[in-house]
Amino acid sequence: MKKFAKTSIAVVTGLSLFISASSMANTALTTDTQKESYSIGASLGKYISSQIYSQTELGAEVDVDLVIEGVVDALKNNPQFSDEEILTFLNQRAAQLNAARTAAEEKAALKNMTAGSNFLTNNKKLAGVTVTESGLQYQVISEGEGRKPSPEDVVTVHYKGYLVDGTEFDNSYERDEPNRFALMSVIEGWQEGIPLMSEGAIYKFSIPSALAYGEKQVGIIPPSSTLVFEVELVKVEAPGENAHGMGLSGMGMGGMMGAGKAH
Repeated sequence: MKKFAKTSIAVVTGLSLFISASSMANTALTTDTQKESYSIGASLGKYISSQIYSQTELGAEVDVDLVIEGVVDALKNNPQFSDEEILTFLNQRAAQLNAARTAAEEKAALKNMTAGSNFLTNNKKLAGVTVTESGLQYQVISEGEGRKPSPEDVVTVHYKGYLVDGTEFDNSYERDEPNRFALMSVIEGWQEGIPLMSEGAIYKFSIPSALAYGEKQVGIIPPSSTLVFEVELVKVEAPGENAHGMGLSGMGMGGMMGAGKAH
């Protein structure tokens, strides 16, 4: 109840300011207070609009006229329902949205699993692709001559990652910033694949969802996605080696860090 109470307050506050912003659309805004007040309303109005849009995207109906009527009644301290009734209806709405969201996620996950399976089936037929016992697929783009990492080592890599449809979700080259991390902290596909490399090597990994994030959605990576990476192993260090002044980094937009997944 507390969670939904906060939500209801945010909705009423945001929509009331949205209405204020709309009513001032043709008013000359001259003072700083007017401009700042309008900006608050416009910002929150966009936020509330996005919330309503996300609900309609899930198939939920929203009567915007009644939303506005409810806001006006609340501003007049004369709502048609008690606070308890409002929270009951919001709870009811939340349950419907959660069910719709779960159904949409399951549909998307099945689609991604199918696409990933088809991709891996075709990819393993390509020349130079090796498939490990776990299902990880890798291809040597160029070999290196340096040190090979052990599972407990710290590595520095450049990489770019994309989905099986070619959508790129991260690229350290574009940031011109390689990532340094403990190998044991990343997804299983990287924990298995990177120790195959030597410093200076570039490999292409095709990682089944079970060795990546599974059913989780991480950043813009959809659930149950097969992931493809081109990885350049820049440097290998033992734990604690050259650690002074060098912090470990995450991987771009959430990148390949384990995100709480058990290893």
